[in-house]
Amino acid sequence: MNTGAHPRGHPGYSETLPCTAASAEVARRLVRTAVCAWGMDSLADDGALVVTELVANAAQHTEGRPIRVMVTCPAPGTVRISVVDRSQVRPRPRRPGLDDERGRGLALVSSLTDCWGIDRMSSGKRVWGELTCEAPR
Repeated sequence: MNTGAHPRGHPGYSETLPCTAASAEVARRLVRTAVCAWGMDSLADDGALVVTELVANAAQHTEGRPIRVMVTCPAPGTVRISVVDRSQVRPRPRRPGLDDERGRGLALVSSLTDCWGIDRMSSGKRVWGELTCEAPR
């Protein structure tokens, strides 16, 4: 696990992981470690769900290349969870049928976060979501 200050002085945690659904477990631990270290324990469960969905989406739609999971604190009381993969294909929300087993991940991310987005990068994309805490310690 890589921890440290980012160039703008914001603390962060990051980890490069295999692009598989099994990496979600390590990503959840990373999120829980970060939010607890920053005194925002109340965000741990929602943050774990968000990163699980982002990792699962990358694993399903990216061809086995490593992913980078990042957890940053861009402002007091705010946590940004990001997953960077090497695919240029942007995820898009779907409208699954009642019997569909897939297709609800981005809707879940949208409902759990205060905002989310996709940043195009030269080597792929970053999908992120931000959660805020009412009163950080």
